[in-house]
Amino acid sequence: MTKYLLRRILHGLVSVIIVVAIVMVLIYSCLDRQLIFAQDPVYVQLGNNQKTVYQYRKWEDFGYIDYVPYAEWLQTLVASGELTAERAAELSAFGQKASNDSEEVAEYVARFTAYYEGQGYAVTRLDAKLSKKKVAPGGQQQLFAYKDKPLMGRLWNYLTSLVSVDNIHYVQEDVGQRGLTFTLHDPVYGGDTFAPAIIGNGTLHKYLLYTDHHFPFVHQNLVTINLGKSYTVNSGVDVFQSMNAPQGSYVTRVLTYPTGLTENSADDLHSATYSAGSRDASLVNRDRFTDDYTSVVTIKSGLSKVGYSFVIGIIAVFLAYLIGVPLGIVMARKKDKTIDKIGTVYIVFIIAVPSLAYIFLFKAIGYSMGLPTTFNMDSVDWRMYALPIISLALPSVANLMKWLRRYMIDQMNADYVKFARSGGLTEREIFSKHILKNAVIPLVHGIPASVLGSLVGAIITERVYVVPGAGNLLTKAINTYDNGVIVGVTLFYALLSVVSIILGDVLMSLVDPRISFTEKGR
Repeated sequence: MTKYLLRRILHGLVSVIIVVAIVMVLIYSCLDRQLIFAQDPVYVQLGNNQKTVYQYRKWEDFGYIDYVPYAEWLQTLVASGELTAERAAELSAFGQKASNDSEEVAEYVARFTAYYEGQGYAVTRLDAKLSKKKVAPGGQQQLFAYKDKPLMGRLWNYLTSLVSVDNIHYVQEDVGQRGLTFTLHDPVYGGDTFAPAIIGNGTLHKYLLYTDHHFPFVHQNLVTINLGKSYTVNSGVDVFQSMNAPQGSYVTRVLTYPTGLTENSADDLHSATYSAGSRDASLVNRDRFTDDYTSVVTIKSGLSKVGYSFVIGIIAVFLAYLIGVPLGIVMARKKDKTIDKIGTVYIVFIIAVPSLAYIFLFKAIGYSMGLPTTFNMDSVDWRMYALPIISLALPSVANLMKWLRRYMIDQMNADYVKFARSGGLTEREIFSKHILKNAVIPLVHGIPASVLGSLVGAIITERVYVVPGAGNLLTKAINTYDNGVIVGVTLFYALLSVVSIILGDVLMSLVDPRISFTEKGR
């Protein structure tokens, strides 16, 4: 069993990597990269060389290329000690045309060109665009190098950055004594409440481990999952954080900041991250914080995208099995009777009618009954969950009814049932000990997939009822060509699929002792 699980996990991980690689090929090789500007309001307002540079910068942000401006290369020479900052500023002022460069500037431009062309980059120089002997708007001269990122390098960088571990050497600036501090009395609570915490200095997060009265009560910022940064759907936010961040209205309470200032605020001080120079750059930050750990998220009243999808999905799964399994059993035992025919009509209806059609039908019926037809995160009315749950559960009910009926009828006609009858077993004993037990084995395999599938949400249902769940995230990313979100959500879906298949196999082996994953010797 152990060898089988390890082998399946290994095969699953390889499959996930292959899926991510295929998606990257489709995104970065098969799609026109110009499409990312289709809904970019900044792009349409730019012109001349400024527009070209904006394209290349965006392509770098979206992961298409490595882009290096000439001025940025000069800064690397400053960092190495070859140039002073003042000297680099002088050399960055290259001419409107190559012929206008001073001798020293031409020397460094030649070095820049030779260095990056030697590494496979293409070096582009855009002469200044003139209008009536003046530089046209956006027409300033430009010099940069760029190179398309190879697939394997892009894939390797993505996979190796999936998990990051915070450490005291994360901050490059001088922050004083670096280290970790363990305290039994978290300063966020005034130092009087028993609340263990580990606080870092030199780390990205100020709080690496802390406790509070919210489930699961112990929280950590030490290990971070990075599925990829969003550029349009939720600009600048990682996909994992975007899926798990709370939504809704702000939850304010009386909060004491590290300086002792007390305010009514929704800031979550436990989320504080380092931002160089942020304290001195803002009067508000100087009043609140004693260091540069000033970047915080806010506390909100609603669940996350995954939270809303899971709540609706898991209840729908529970109702589907609670209703579908008994009805499937009754249909099989009353084969060709009235209840079987009614159940068959329902199954045919669900299969034949497009899902969008019956979802709108249920929405219209629910509206006539006074049920909320749109989701409101700030509402405490639990009835708004009813229609999304019903719309998700009813198709699953039909599916369970159909397959359980089929499996049971197949078992009822099996030879071992005939032998059991001839052996004197009652119909109840035959049904409970043999037919039902064997018929549910194939259904058991799908339980983990149904449960874990609740995390990804339902695209159509969430759109119709305006549920702020995870189901709509991928479609939004595809529509806006948000490559980071597409790859991240694909990885998330693929991992859930692999886990659900493995758990399904384990459940089948537990239900049916005849199924064994142990290799027998010959």
